[in-house]
Amino acid sequence: MAKKKYDVYGMGNALVDIVTEVDNDFFAKNNIEKGVMTLVDEKRQLELMKVIDMKKSRMSAGGSAANTLIGLNQFGGSGFYTCLVAHDELGKFFLEDLKRNGVDTNLTYDNCPPGHSGRCLVMTTPDADRTMNTFLGMSSFLTTEHVNEQAIINSQYVYLEGYLVASPKGTDALIEAKKISEKNNVHTALTFSDPNMVKYFYKNFEQVIGASVDLLFCNEEEALTFTGVDTLEEARQKLKEIAKRFAITLGANGALIYDGDTFIEIEPYKVRAVDTNGAGDMFAGAFLYGITHGHSYAEAGKIASLASSRVVSQFGPRLEPKQSKKVLKDLIGL
Repeated sequence: MAKKKYDVYGMGNALVDIVTEVDNDFFAKNNIEKGVMTLVDEKRQLELMKVIDMKKSRMSAGGSAANTLIGLNQFGGSGFYTCLVAHDELGKFFLEDLKRNGVDTNLTYDNCPPGHSGRCLVMTTPDADRTMNTFLGMSSFLTTEHVNEQAIINSQYVYLEGYLVASPKGTDALIEAKKISEKNNVHTALTFSDPNMVKYFYKNFEQVIGASVDLLFCNEEEALTFTGVDTLEEARQKLKEIAKRFAITLGANGALIYDGDTFIEIEPYKVRAVDTNGAGDMFAGAFLYGITHGHSYAEAGKIASLASSRVVSQFGPRLEPKQSKKVLKDLIGL
């Protein structure tokens, strides 16, 4: 079988991440729900940006799927990203960052529409938790017309970002991408993205999933929320009904992988966590790299676990390419 041009075709909200450090009192003072992603309008986000220290903040091209594809590429994989940014400075910054990291996209700066690009204010705390307030901006106008059929056909996997279910048009775009992938025998992968997405947009996820997906990424809270059960043991059985294979991340306890036949417990790598932002995105990117480059699900799980442990031990949602290569080198035999 001929090698596909892309390992993964991804689709998601294109956001410029503004990562800043705050103390735990910041949330109560500013009426923010801690530890989750909350959608806000531009006025609310600008209010928050006035009360944080922007000089000490860091910016990067972000959004869940973008982080995953950049992670994949830094391991040596290849990705294509469908997204939408505006013809503004943040949009230009986003596209240049994608290009720097080797990710192909449907956009050029010249064909971006006028408006405001999406932003995500990522607030990290001393307990290594991350809280996100997101203004979708231009990204909220992503529709089925932006889905790139040819790039999907030329990919091994389609990776669908759960955050897109927050809008009807985004949900339709996910459904369209999944339909094209299934028609062309391309594997489908979905991430639940955030517990609030599962809680408030359950029906939209059902529409996207349809009969099933080939691979599902979620954390323990998302798995319990979607399945409506109380234990991980029950949740992992119920997830078999909607996903042929899945990976459930368990934070400091590692991960649980289902490869279609067997449950595989992935041991955690003990580190001192300073920032959990991007841990799940990196896990997915490293895992997808593994399974598209000849590694078993158990081996891919180890790569993903080590990579995400190294992400949480530093600030920001990414590793440098040399750090990704070191992950592979440090895992003997991989």
